[in-house]
Amino acid sequence: MDYRRTYRSAAVTFVDLVGRVPADRLDGPGLGEWTLRELIGHTVSSALEQVPAVLGTASSPGLRSPSLPGATAAQRGGPQAVNVEAPEGYFAFVRDVPADVYAAAVAASSDDARRAVDLLDAAGELAGRATQALAGAGDDDVVTTPIGGMRVRDWLPTRTFELVVHGNDVSAAAGVPAGFDPAAVSEATLLAVRIAVALGEAPTVLSALTGRSPLPEKYSVV
Repeated sequence: MDYRRTYRSAAVTFVDLVGRVPADRLDGPGLGEWTLRELIGHTVSSALEQVPAVLGTASSPGLRSPSLPGATAAQRGGPQAVNVEAPEGYFAFVRDVPADVYAAAVAASSDDARRAVDLLDAAGELAGRATQALAGAGDDDVVTTPIGGMRVRDWLPTRTFELVVHGNDVSAAAGVPAGFDPAAVSEATLLAVRIAVALGEAPTVLSALTGRSPLPEKYSVV
């Protein structure tokens, strides 16, 4: 599956969806405590706006620069360490952090959603900047993410996941069909299953998907 194509496709579809949301629905319910406007703002921020900045931290694994002994990777201009080896590790990570750290991250996400409501009209421009930045990044370049170093090919699918999952949230809240590319939906669905596996919850999900038992109430892999 071409992670670059699925991201670009999901970004285009999300921008189109946002453009079709009725204005009178924006301040209505979105997801949880978020209004629809805040839900869209969160998605624009997390899946479009931040992409050029994160990709801008990339270091190529094959490049080395002369450095002083004891210098950090950033000071050397050399490659960063890879802390998370797969997309599912990005989401599984939150299950391992202390409860207060997780609560602070949730609060920060809500604050960002409220800040980002001003970005709604710029969604198309931000999507263009994100895809342009992606074109200049190598698959194995290592970027700095909130949970550490990740390869571009592992990190970007987490942004596609945000676009597809929250895009469907927006669609449901606005009463407007989304129409994501099947390849992007497939990538997001497979990632959700891999997150369940990484969390040790594969038997629960497998049983539900094969009709053996229902998922626990309010079950989620994120």
